[in-house]
Amino acid sequence: MDLTIRAAEPRDLAALTLLMNLPDYRFGTLRLPFESEENVRKRLFEGGANMVLLVSLLEDELVGTASLHRMTGRRAHVGAIGMGVHDAYARRGIGRRLLETVLDMADNWLGLRRLELSVNVDNAPALHLYQSCGFDIEGRERQSILRDGLLIDAFTMSRLREPPRPAVAD
Repeated sequence: MDLTIRAAEPRDLAALTLLMNLPDYRFGTLRLPFESEENVRKRLFEGGANMVLLVSLLEDELVGTASLHRMTGRRAHVGAIGMGVHDAYARRGIGRRLLETVLDMADNWLGLRRLELSVNVDNAPALHLYQSCGFDIEGRERQSILRDGLLIDAFTMSRLREPPRPAVAD
């Protein structure tokens, strides 16, 4: 699979809007149906310097996205992750590649010590992916999300990393 991961650009807006309006993609997120390009643009491209937005491309088709939002102030060591994969390309390793790229950025470029996310309790593939990458369930948010007329629970998950050890001079 020839998958490319890169920073999202404004030229990706139409494809990102289509992606985020797909039923299975939306099912695992807090997105509302029929989200407009303008709302997607504001949410994704006005996050400032503390927001990293990545896209994954299979050949020329946008098939996934992941975001990393670095907190500020006394939570500057924390990042919040969000991600999703195109309905037709789920369970092909795209989410894993996106998550591994975000983890590398968080660990090796931003020095973040805590990463957190929220996932619907019935999203078994996402739970498996996050747990396989070191995330633990911290809590259950009861009746957290209204989806298709039903209130469902979500898990709060985090991944903690020990601080890097200083290099020792010879």
